Amino acid sequence: MNYCSRCLYPSNHPYGIIFNENNLCSGCIIHEEKNVIDWKKKFKILKKLVWEYKKRNSGQNFDCIVPVTGGSDSFFILHTVKKVLGLNPLLVNYNSHFNTKIGIRNLSRLVTSFDCDMVTSTLSPDLLKKITRHTLKKYGTMYWQVLSGFTTFPVQTAVKYKIPLIIWGVHGWSEQTGMFSHHDQAEMTQRCRREHALLGIKAEDLIDKKSKISRRDIQPFIYPYDNELEAVGVRGLYLSNFIRWDSKKQHEKMIKIYHYETEEQQRTFNTYEDVHCMHSAGIHDYIKFLKLGYSKVHDHATREIRLQRMTRSEGIRMVKKYMYKKPKDINIFSEWIELPEKKIFDQINKFRDKKIWRYQNNKWKLLDCVSKHKENKFNAKVKLRIKEDCKFIQTKLNEEKTFNEKNYTLMGRSYYDKNNYGAVKDKP
Repeated sequence: MNYCSRCLYPSNHPYGIIFNENNLCSGCIIHEEKNVIDWKKKFKILKKLVWEYKKRNSGQNFDCIVPVTGGSDSFFILHTVKKVLGLNPLLVNYNSHFNTKIGIRNLSRLVTSFDCDMVTSTLSPDLLKKITRHTLKKYGTMYWQVLSGFTTFPVQTAVKYKIPLIIWGVHGWSEQTGMFSHHDQAEMTQRCRREHALLGIKAEDLIDKKSKISRRDIQPFIYPYDNELEAVGVRGLYLSNFIRWDSKKQHEKMIKIYHYETEEQQRTFNTYEDVHCMHSAGIHDYIKFLKLGYSKVHDHATREIRLQRMTRSEGIRMVKKYMYKKPKDINIFSEWIELPEKKIFDQINKFRDKKIWRYQNNKWKLLDCVSKHKENKFNAKVKLRIKEDCKFIQTKLNEEKTFNEKNYTLMGRSYYDKNNYGAVKDKP
C-alpha cells in the first residue's frame, strides 16, 4: 500500500487519490491552494452570490436553507450565514436517531442562539432499522441512512418551500483527497451526493422484496427530480470554496461565543466534530477501519498535519493509539438493530479490502499500516514547519460520556437556557 509522504492517507482511499513525483497526495496538493488564495476576494464573490438571492427574495421568504446537526460545523456555518452574510435561513435537521444528549443540547443552543426556525425529519424507528439491516448486509454500511438523510431532506425541503439556495459547510471530498480545486467552486448536486457521499448507493437500489423494503419505504431518501429542482432553481454552495477552512479554529471560536459543547471521543483525539452522534466516532468508524485499514483518526491527523499543527510522526502516534480501539457503543447499536454483535461483524468481514487485510490462522491480519511507512526519501522534501499547537478543548459543561450512554436520545427540547438538561450547574 502506498502512503502519502506528508500526510497519512493510503492509496485505497474510497474517494480516490493520486500521487505526484514526490509521492505527495492530491489532497495535500490541493490543500496548498489555501496558502495562496486571496480569501477576501473569494468571500466577496460569495457575498455577491448570496445577495442576488436575498434581493430576489425581498423579505417574503427565507433567504436560504442551512442543513444542521448538534455537532460538526453547524454553528460556524450558521454564524457565517446569519451574522456575517446577514441572511435569514431556515434550518433543516435530519434526525438520524443516533443522537446524544450533548448533540441535543447543542442543537437547542443553535436554534436559540441564532433565533431561527427549524424543520426536522424524524422517521419511524422500525423503518430505519429495516433499512440499516439491509445496507449492513448488502453494502457493509450501518451509516447509509444518516448520510442519505442529511443530504436529501434539505433538498426536498428546498423544493417544498421554494427556497432555491442551500448553504453547506465543507466540501469534504476536496478537503480530504483534493477531488476538486477551490477554484472550481464545486456545488452540491445529485451526482455529487450519490457518487461521493453515498459511495454510489441510490435509494432505489435498496428496494428489496426479501428485506421487505418497498418504493414507499425509501421515499424519504429519494432526491427531487430534475424538473422539480429546475422549477425552484435549487443550488447548493459550499462555504469552504470561499473561506479558508480550518475546522479546529472555527470550532474554538464557536465554543467561545456560543458555548458549543465538546467531548472526548472513542477513536480519535478530536473532541469537536462527532459529539452529536453516538456512532460516528464509534462503531461506524470501526467498520471503516475493518473494511479499509484506516479510520477517522487518519482523517483528523492528516488535517492537522496539513494545517501545520502536527508532525507526521505525531500523527502516526495518534493512529497507533486509536486505530485498534474497539468502541463501547457496539452493544447499543446491536440492541437497536436487533442483531447479535457476531452477526454484524460477520457481515462486515465480507467487505474487507483484501489488498490490506488477510484472513489467516482463524483471524484477520492487517497487512500494512502507515506506521510501517514512517520514513521515505521524500519526507524531508515535503515536510511542513509546525506553526501552532494542536490542543483540543474539552468543555466542562457536562460530566457524561456519550459512549457510556445506554440509549439514544431520539428527541429533545428546541429551546435552551442555562437550566436545561443540567448542562450548566446553578451557583450555590
